[in-house]
Amino acid sequence: MNFSLLAQAGAGGSQGMIYQVIMWVGIIGVFYFFMIRPQQKKQKEQKALLTNLKKGDQVVTIGGIHARIYTVEESTVTLELDKGVKLTVEKSAISRTIAG
Repeated sequence: MNFSLLAQAGAGGSQGMIYQVIMWVGIIGVFYFFMIRPQQKKQKEQKALLTNLKKGDQVVTIGGIHARIYTVEESTVTLELDKGVKLTVEKSAISRTIAG
């Protein structure tokens, strides 16, 4: 009699453990799809933006400076701010391009 009660308790415990594992897998899945995946997508889009920069594009830097690209080099970009004022920045400092 005692053996059958212990066997039932053990079986119920393993079933509860399975539900716990499923719950943790679900939490990790939700975390991946709501946090990690969008961040990876954003990084890929930013990398594509930086590789496709060309002379004449209107850009905004991470500091909020609006300018036109004057020259593009391997790791730097020279921006023309206004009437011949030029500023050299790292490519990674370009936040976005402006359509126009």
